[in-house]
Amino acid sequence: MKTKLMTLLALLSLAVLQPAFAQKIKVKEGSLDALKGVSKLNLTFDYSDMSVGKFKTEAEYIDKKKGDYNKKEAGKGDQWEKDWIADRTGRYAPQFTELFNKNSDNIKVGDYASEKYTMVVKTTKTEPGFNIAITRKNAEIEGEILITETGNPSHVVLRLSFEKALGRSFGGYDYDTGFRIQEAYADLGKALGRYMSK
Repeated sequence: MKTKLMTLLALLSLAVLQPAFAQKIKVKEGSLDALKGVSKLNLTFDYSDMSVGKFKTEAEYIDKKKGDYNKKEAGKGDQWEKDWIADRTGRYAPQFTELFNKNSDNIKVGDYASEKYTMVVKTTKTEPGFNIAITRKNAEIEGEILITETGNPSHVVLRLSFEKALGRSFGGYDYDTGFRIQEAYADLGKALGRYMSK
């Protein structure tokens, strides 16, 4: 009986962990060989031309959410918009950086403006997800990772695409949109750090 229980728990653990490896990272241009000998990359984020959920542009999404919140309570939508933007530097970038650096054997990313190359995390699509207790949907991001010359950003030495970076909480208490999306950037950082350590 104890053996059967242990086997069942092991299978359930695998089922829970499986989504962590669903992410897809592909080389679209250049080669990882361009980074041989590189130990540090400057890091920036690009959210321009990003779609959000069912909206083609982020501006459409912000207008809708802000309007809905302000109808419920004056000023709530304005605060929501400020938080939506602030989460980029307060949550997403730190989580990505921490998890990338923990999982990369040879390259560290951060505020290294004097380094030869810059990593640009360009998000082209964000699915904020939702959690309304009785049902939920994971946050998800997709986009590109560009490695460019810091002094000449138009010179791309490596272009990777990523999709299915998932933001989820195993406890199910991810009611906050910013937290769910933060976890998607953590997922991307972890997967990319491992990918670039191959």
